[in-house]
Formats: sequence, C-alpha cells, structure tokens
Amino acid sequence: MTTTTLQERTEQPGEPEPLPSLLPGAPGSPVWRVFRAARPTAWRLALAALLGALAIGSSVGLIAASAFLISKASLQPPILHLQVAIVAVRAFGIGRGVFRYAERVVGHDAAFRSLTDLRIAVYDRLAVVAPSGLSAYRSGDLLNRLVADVDSMLDLYLRVALPYAAALLVGAGSVVLLASFVPAAGLALAIALLVGGLVVPLITLRMTERTQKEVAPAMGRLTAETVTLVDGAAELIALGQAPAALDRIRTTDADLTGISGRAAVSGGIGAALGVLAQGAAVIAAVIFGSQAVASGQLDGMLLALVVLVPLAAYEAVQALPAAVIVLARVRESARRICEVIDAPDLTPDPDPAAPLPSPVPAGDFVVDDFTAGWEPGQWVAQPVGFRCAPGQSVALVAPSGVGKTTLALGMADMVPVSGAEAYGTVDLRAVTGDDVRRVVEVIQQDAHLFDTTIAENIRLARRSTTDDQIEAILTDLGLGDWIAGLPEGIGTRVGRFGRSVSGGQRQRIAIARGLVARAPVVIADEPTEHLDPDNAALVMSALRRHCADRVLVLITHHRAEAERCDHVVEVRSA
Repeated sequence: MTTTTLQERTEQPGEPEPLPSLLPGAPGSPVWRVFRAARPTAWRLALAALLGALAIGSSVGLIAASAFLISKASLQPPILHLQVAIVAVRAFGIGRGVFRYAERVVGHDAAFRSLTDLRIAVYDRLAVVAPSGLSAYRSGDLLNRLVADVDSMLDLYLRVALPYAAALLVGAGSVVLLASFVPAAGLALAIALLVGGLVVPLITLRMTERTQKEVAPAMGRLTAETVTLVDGAAELIALGQAPAALDRIRTTDADLTGISGRAAVSGGIGAALGVLAQGAAVIAAVIFGSQAVASGQLDGMLLALVVLVPLAAYEAVQALPAAVIVLARVRESARRICEVIDAPDLTPDPDPAAPLPSPVPAGDFVVDDFTAGWEPGQWVAQPVGFRCAPGQSVALVAPSGVGKTTLALGMADMVPVSGAEAYGTVDLRAVTGDDVRRVVEVIQQDAHLFDTTIAENIRLARRSTTDDQIEAILTDLGLGDWIAGLPEGIGTRVGRFGRSVSGGQRQRIAIARGLVARAPVVIADEPTEHLDPDNAALVMSALRRHCADRVLVLITHHRAEAERCDHVVEVRSA
C-alpha cells in the first residue's frame, strides 16, 4: 500500500476526544470497555430500555385488563361498569405495538451510533500501530475484527443490555402488582423471575461458554481463508492450489457449523428451563390465588388476573437465556477488538514532540547510523548513512530481501528505527509520525489501488489536484496514450485491487500519487520493476524532473539505475 500524506489536512473544529474506555490499556473487562463506548448515546439507550419496558408492561397490562374484563363481564353488569376495562384493553393493545416500534427505532439508532464510534476507534488504532504493530495478524483476520467483531457489538446493546434493563423494570412492576392482590403469589413470581433471569442464564452460560469462545476465532479463520482465496484466486489456480484452499475453507466452515450446533443445543436447554420456571410461577399463582379466594382475601373475579399476570410477566425474562449466549459470543469479539485497541505502538511519537515548521524550509536530507526493523532491536540491515541535497538523488542498492524496503518504511516512521534522521534544520526523530510523513513520501512497490477512478486514486494524496495536473503527470510517466484511449479517461475505474490495470500501469499511478503529494523527500521503491527498458527510462526521467527541487531516494537492485544517481549507498543484511 502506498503511504500518502494529505498535505492539506486540517484539524476539524470540535472533533470529539477519544472515549476513555477505548484508549490503549484502559481498565475493565473488554465487554465493559466496549459497553462504556456507548456513553455519548447513553440517554438514547436508557430511553430505549424504558420503551421496551413499556412494551412488555403493556402486554402484562393487556392480560390483566382482559382477565378482569372477562371476569367482570361474566356477571353481566351495566356496560358503563366495563368502560374503564374496555379502554384499558384498547390502550394496552395499541401501546404494546407502538412502544415496541419506538423501542426498536430508538435502540437501533443508539446502537448504530455507538458502533460508528467503536469502528472509528478501531480504525484509528489500526492506522496508528500499522504496519509494524500488526505484523502478527493476517489481513482477513483484521478485516473480521474491524467488520464482523464490531458488528457483533450491536447485540451487546440490543440483545443483552436492553432486555436486562427492561426485565428489571417490568419484573419489579409485575411483582408489586401481583403482591398487592396476593402477597404469596407475588413472592412466588419474584422467585420465578429471579430463577428465569439469573439462575437459568447462568446455567446456560456455563453450558455455552466453551463453544462461544471458539466462534470468533473460527470466524476469523474462515474470513482469512476466504479473503486469501478471493484475492489470490488467479495465482492459486495457476499453481494448482485452489482445491487445497477450498478444502481449508470447507474444514473451517464445518468446524464453525459444529460450534454453532453445540451452541444451539445449549440455547434450547436454556429455553426449556425457562418454560419450567414460568410454569411453576403460574401453578403457584393458581394455588395461592385459590386459597386467597377461599379465605375471602381475594375477590373471585380477580383470580384470573392473578393467574394470568405471571404468564405475561415472564415475557420479560424469556429473552435472558438467549441474551447470555449472545453475551458469551460478544465477550470473545470484545476481547479481539480490545486486542487491536491495546496493540503496541512500536513507533510512538516523542513526548513532547517538536513542532514542524510551515512551510518546511528546504535543506539536506541526512540519515546517520540509520537502520530499521519490524520490532525494536531486531534490525534487518546494517546501519547506513548519507546526505542528499534537494535536486539530488541517492540510490540504496542491495539484492532483494536484504531490507531496503524496511529502511524506507523506517524513514517514514512506519516501523521502529535506530539512528538519526533530519531534513534541513528539522530533526525528524523529534517530530510526530504524521509530521515525518509530511516530509518523507514513500512510493511502495506493491502499491494499493482503491476501487475507484484513476483520478481519485491519485487525488488521495492531495485533494486540490486538478484533472489537468493529473493528466499531465500521467503523460510524463508514459500513460498519456493509454488514458486517451479509455472511454472515460482518468474517470475510468481501476476495479477491485486495481485488477483492471496492468502491473506497470498500477506502478505509475502509484508514482503519480506520490508525486502530487509534494513532500520534500520522495522515496521510490523499485519504481521500474514492472516496466520494459523504454518505459523504465521514461519513468526515471519523469521522476528526476518532478523531483528537481526535492530529494529523491531510489531503492533498487539494478546497478545501472543506481549509477545514474548522485549518491550510491550499499545496503547489507544485518
């Protein structure tokens, strides 16, 4: 991926500070940290919980009012004596649907807002620690953490937090209502709700804990294998490895299916235990209610209400066994998210960081006793040193695999380094990594193209670049005739991963993107690797023209190209 610098980047006024729970090393369990990330939308979640409680409470009220109405109507009183109950039945019947709809709207709005904040936090952290801090992760697994694991946090808010909040409100209200008629029945309902809301979920959690720990890693493996197959389909087919890749996907999918099946069995057992607790509450209400009627403590007309309220009230805790299963799955996803949040920054900014002058005064690019590696102390090349003035070029020469590209990434403060680096009067080891990349632009050999137009791929580096400037620089790089022959010119899309363009065209689009950034130091990593000799000469000529007032660092293993530079530095393996 080409590292580009947005030269015109400005700080957005009023940009919110990162949430404390999503800072690296924040205290608390992963689930609690992720849940606290919803703090800006806490009032929306609270409102959704209240609306959910009103929806379930309307069901309880509907059952109670209906039971009373039927019992009262059986005595054939004047119709006016039934009006209150009739209105209550209508109100609760309408309210149940209205409150449920409102709860879904408000709850999903709050959850999606929280997911946006969480996804941005994960992406921001990836941008900080990449690439050196993420070398242990496969790209497909990182994608799964950024997308699937973050998406699963939706369930934390909607299927865990909200059901428990609503169950607490409705359960307390139902117990108070029933106890006002038959205290013993109210106590029995309270015990049944505690069993259904705490004991049954805990039993279910114990049964599902092991399987749910395996779900997120299995999903990560499946995503990684699928991404590998899709991205490298052509190479895998050419090498005859496609069947093996498909077999790995089938095996991982079978493992995931087995894990999901075991989780489903545990969920079914939990639901069955919940039904038993509900039935026990109803039986207790029948027994205690009948005794109260026989003793004259309860009007017989209210017995149906006492019996049916537990049936309706238990709806509040019916979702809780499923909620703890969701919580077990969410907990593993939260752990994986917090692993990214807590990933070490191997290239931390100095504290305090020196300010970068604006504009940056021109000067020599100097590196001294400089080396780099993917981890501190594990340097890939022997230290190098050189001084190069604006308008001059320096070549870093070595066979492939020695560490030239790692040195280039180190000069852009993307991997750990050792040694000194300066541009003019600016000590690049004393400024932030973002400021280093305002000075040093790296054009990598394996440049990434986004699935958008040629122009937009180049304009990523400087948003103010005009179409005329883009066409001019592409013409200098030898792509003028190709652009002219495209149906939409520079507005033509390059396709996913740039598959609609050749390797040489991809490389020159990346070079154009690096040049329009106007960084004082340009590091070009094997810029002619995919080109024939004529086009290679054309590209090198264009690079030198566009870097006439800049420092050009050329990474190459071609001696002929290196000898045309003002300075040549031999890179040796550590």
